[in-house]
Order: sequence, then structure tokens, then C-alpha cells
Amino acid sequence: MTLEKQEIGVVCGQCDWFNPLDGRACAQCGNALGMRGQSRASAISPQTLEVEDSSAPKAAIHIKEESDVEPARHYVCRSCSSPVPAGHKFCGRCGTPVPADVRELKTNFFGDMQNPTKAKLILIRGEGMDGLSFHLKAEQHIVGREGQLIFPDDPFVSPRHANFFYRDGALVVRDEGSLNGVYIRIRGTVPIEPNNTFLAGEQLFRLEKLDPITDDGPDPDGTNFYASPRKDSLFRLCQIFRGNAVGMTVHAAGSSMTVGRDGADLNFPEDLFMSAEHCRIDFANGQFTLTDLDSRNGTYVRIKGERRLEHGDYVFIGRKLLRVEVNTN
Repeated sequence: MTLEKQEIGVVCGQCDWFNPLDGRACAQCGNALGMRGQSRASAISPQTLEVEDSSAPKAAIHIKEESDVEPARHYVCRSCSSPVPAGHKFCGRCGTPVPADVRELKTNFFGDMQNPTKAKLILIRGEGMDGLSFHLKAEQHIVGREGQLIFPDDPFVSPRHANFFYRDGALVVRDEGSLNGVYIRIRGTVPIEPNNTFLAGEQLFRLEKLDPITDDGPDPDGTNFYASPRKDSLFRLCQIFRGNAVGMTVHAAGSSMTVGRDGADLNFPEDLFMSAEHCRIDFANGQFTLTDLDSRNGTYVRIKGERRLEHGDYVFIGRKLLRVEVNTN
């Protein structure tokens, strides 16, 4: 197939016939080319194109400047072939009216976030997979070593760990009976139940409520059991190691206890992800609360059952940290 060079001409808006630049009327159908005395060369700089096979009928050759590409997607004037931006009633070059049905058309861009109920998860921390985006386009999305969102490299993720799904237009996450649970970053102060666990820095804690101290009295032979002095305490925090083993256990001296890296009631100076004063447990009116003290990396509480998610929420699954982005438009 041979290539030859062909000068740019004017395309008739009525029959698409190719005409010379200086033509006033279409040589095929007689339709006025509608240039109103303005040379086409003033709109598009003179240049040549390589077209296939000169023996073929002359085809319409459309060349647009980069700034004209987007408007041309909406409407092209049938008189002078000029792009007309969406919403305009007349062609800006020749004055031809734009049909009413065309003006009323609105361009809908198809995409993953087209539906306002749709959302996506951004992997913030994921062993080399950071920044990966998961678009939640279906009704349900199983996360685990099996399912739709698979993390086969994470040994702390159960086969069916969690499910992200939509209910009444809102995104919800449900723990599917996983071994290690689903953790949500808290905002401010939230209630927390005894025996529930939470994350601060790289530490996992369990909150345990304590009963008042009782004295069982001496043994039958009259000897009292010797032990370290203990004051009455309302609760304690237990550090949890792998395998659900209990590490450090600290009893609250009063009705609250702070956790941090330095200067708190319970300190972890070697934990680089822990803020100086990271979070606080309080007990008042028979209710425990967990408060994040504006920590840099956040405090995460394990959910029970399911939880509705908002834009900007953070979710821990196994060792994967995910940020929730919900389309609010």
C-alpha cells in the first residue's frame, strides 16, 4: 500500500464531501460551506497528512487542536464542522443554531465511581502493595485468602475474613468470623466493652473489668497467703502476644489509664508507631470509653459483627491497613 501527501480541505456539513479550501459551495451537493469569508487555514495551520491509497475516494480528514478535542466530543456544527461547547445555542464560527435536543443532552462519564453509593479501598500498608486501589463495584466483596479481594501473603488473614457490602446506600463492613478480627480507626471517644481488644501503635491490648478484692482468709492451719500489695482497681489492660498469649498486665490506679510511648501510665518507648500519649481508657457511670489523644497513627478498636463506614475511615485486616473512600457526589 502506497502513501501520498494530500492537502487539507473543507468537509461539507451536509454530505461530508471533501472540497478545496477556497471553495464557497460544496461541489457535490451545492451546500454553502459557511466559512463567512474566513479561511479554514486561519483556524487550522497549513499542514499535510499521509493517507492510505490515493486511488480510494477522498475521505473526510478531521484535525483538531488539543484544546478543541474535548468540546468536539459534545457537538460538531453541521454547517462548518466546528466544535461547539456543550450548552451553547449557536455555533460560534458560523452562527448556525444548535438543535434543541442536542443542547439538552448531558454527557455522563462512565467509571468505577459513577454510582454515588460506590466506594473504593486504598491499601495504605501492605508489604510492598502500598497504594493499590480496590474498587467496590459489586454488592458484596469478600476479603481474605479467598474471595474477591485476596491477600494470600498475609498469614493473619482468614480465608473469609471480612465482607464489604452496601446497605441502604451506605458501605458496611462485616467480620466473617475471622480469627484476628476487623479493626476500625476511632474518631475521638467511643464506647468499648470489657474483653474487647484495640490496637495502639504496634501493640494489641485487651480491656478486662476487675471485681473488688476479696479476702479468702487464712488456710485451715491459720496461715495467710503472702503476695504483693494490691489496691482495688476497676480494670486492667493486658498486652496480647501472638497465639493469644498474655504479656504485660497493668491495673488502673484510678478510673482512667493512658497508653503511650513516654509519659503515659503504660509506656512502650521502643514502639516507633506509638505517640507520646496515644490513647486513654476511662470508666464512668458504669461505661468504659476509649479515646484517641490525637495520635499520629491512630487507635483501632475491634468491631463486633458489622460496622457502617464513612469516607476517610481506616480499617485493619490482618496486617493490611486500608483507607475507605466513598463517593459523596
